[in-house]
Amino acid sequence: MKNINGYTRTCGLIGNPVEHTLSPVIHNTLAKELGDNLVYVPFHVPEGHVEEAVKGAYALNLLGMNVTVPYKSDVIGVLQEMDPLAEKIGAVNTLVRVEAGYKGYNTDMPGLYRAMCSDGVRLKDAKVLILGAGGVARAVAMLLAEKDAGEVIILNRTVERGQKIAEEIHSLWGNKKVSAMALSEYHTLPVGEQYLAIQATNVGMYPKVDEVIIEDMDFYKKIHTGYDLIFNPARTRFMQMVEEQGGRAFNGLKMLLYQGIIAYELWTGQQVVDELARQVHEKMLIEMGMKKEKL
Repeated sequence: MKNINGYTRTCGLIGNPVEHTLSPVIHNTLAKELGDNLVYVPFHVPEGHVEEAVKGAYALNLLGMNVTVPYKSDVIGVLQEMDPLAEKIGAVNTLVRVEAGYKGYNTDMPGLYRAMCSDGVRLKDAKVLILGAGGVARAVAMLLAEKDAGEVIILNRTVERGQKIAEEIHSLWGNKKVSAMALSEYHTLPVGEQYLAIQATNVGMYPKVDEVIIEDMDFYKKIHTGYDLIFNPARTRFMQMVEEQGGRAFNGLKMLLYQGIIAYELWTGQQVVDELARQVHEKMLIEMGMKKEKL
């Protein structure tokens, strides 16, 4: 049990719901292993109370906060400052204490990037498919533009939503490498081309674990590496179909891990080394019941 005293700093998570979050596992493990006098707790914030929650956190001297659904955009109006990447994405998941309030960051996309780097995936000049055109897909497209991916195709049922993201990328980054295609037209992708595919919808999320956004096995022959940003279940049908066609497949758990690590580094100034990241990942797997704890 951590020795909590008058010097203990507090960080936390605001969202609705927050009851099943893995974030305390990440941050409390980091604090213990790094010897930081810090505790992390989730705070359930009812609808309409985000402004009070942020101002209250500052008044109570909280060092920093994470923000989860549905408040990643709502919180922006309460902040003192915004990091440029968070401003472009239009979503904040990390608050860092500054004078008179908090500065907003988006560590989700840098977290995905660090997860990909740890898995040996290169984004520069890569050919990438994004499945979906919601807020997460938009953020992924921003990341790919920042990291200079070679060609990015957004596949979505409503092609206009994908086109809107492509136009935003062009406007914000001057990047014309992003285009959109109707999901039903996936069969027109060039024969023999291989892609990194990022599944950025909630299709296949628990409890609807048998669902997949594209059923045709031929589509998965075009994927050399697939990332499903879902982490429950740990192995989605999308991942299974990628692997059955010889590709590598990953879930979103490492993205969750690294977005938390980056937030912790912002709050404390500590640097989290790869070995410690692996330890925290093990703890997350244990918490999810996916692995037995080592004695």
